[in-house]
Amino acid sequence: MITEPFTDRKEAGKALGKALEHLKSTDCIVLAIPRGGVVVAYEVARMLGRQMDVIVPRKLRAPGQPELAIGAVASWGDHERLLDEQTVAMLAVSPQYIEREVELQLAEINRRLVAYRGTTDPPDIAGRTVILVDDGIATGYTTRAAAVAARNLGASAIILAVPVAPPDSTEAMGAYVDELICLKTPFPFMAVGYWYRDFEQVSDEEVIRLLKKAREE
Repeated sequence: MITEPFTDRKEAGKALGKALEHLKSTDCIVLAIPRGGVVVAYEVARMLGRQMDVIVPRKLRAPGQPELAIGAVASWGDHERLLDEQTVAMLAVSPQYIEREVELQLAEINRRLVAYRGTTDPPDIAGRTVILVDDGIATGYTTRAAAVAARNLGASAIILAVPVAPPDSTEAMGAYVDELICLKTPFPFMAVGYWYRDFEQVSDEEVIRLLKKAREE
């Protein structure tokens, strides 16, 4: 069976919203993972009539190879870092490097939170169902970090909702979330952007605009 790509993030968000309609009557909150996940999450929150906010995880970059992740850290929830121990050992990454990289990424996380939300304070999600939304999963480290942070903030249940992800990443997410809704799990996966005809980069300005629009609605 041939898997067709989504037209864009907006179409993917509408499709996810339909898959989540059973949550309309619950006290859930939609937490988007910027930047691309915000476009998807806006459509989900609009269709469910639910509050939308952001949670900001960041990958930890390998020394000299910024495109390679050795783990991730997220806003809030004690800033627990998740490490790919195998890659850390293979590259002989020092604890000192990891601490510096965590500090750098936490600074960027706080910059984004202030830019997007005006504050670094977390939303009140204690006792609520959280729907984590991104435009897709690759390795899943940033998504896992976001799930851990949401759990540490007292979320009663965490539902991860994404349009597309590789089968092995969806399996690995099972230990971090209570429910996973993924519309497409193609193999071979290639990359998240491969499964969108339009995968244009999302700007900070677009994130801010959609968050403001969601609050007004």
